Amino acid sequence: MSVDPDVFRSAMGRFASGITVVTSRDAGGHDHGLTVSAFCSLSLDPPLVLVCIGHDASMHPVLLDATHFAINILAIGQESLARRFAAPETDRFDGIGYQRGPTGAPLLEEVLATLECRKTAALPGGDHTIFVGSVEHAATGTSSPLLYYRGGYAQLDR
Repeated sequence: MSVDPDVFRSAMGRFASGITVVTSRDAGGHDHGLTVSAFCSLSLDPPLVLVCIGHDASMHPVLLDATHFAINILAIGQESLARRFAAPETDRFDGIGYQRGPTGAPLLEEVLATLECRKTAALPGGDHTIFVGSVEHAATGTSSPLLYYRGGYAQLDR
């Protein structure tokens, strides 16, 4: 017996998660990015992360073809970036601060952390693909995280 989709969505909405923007560069040299909350650490030794991308997302074919991608973990005050990269496809990088990392992936400015990864696997996961990345470069900031909880953005009470 399967759980009702609305109950499942409601239950999962009660799990607070950080917000990331996954970025990569396609073979033509164009930058792509997407807001993603389905992200986590997979292994410390070796350092691996995973990110889940829906089959219908514009980023999906980019990551299927990519050798590298970056995870930009958003900080408090970056809700506008989260919304921008979640909105329907536009030139999401137009007018925002970013730099190119050693792997060539775009790294957003003033984020809480960045992880540049070499794609090591793409696994089926229902209506998503699970992309596993071996972390090759990482950097951290000092701010607090932007969170997603029950369908909206939130922050830690400190």
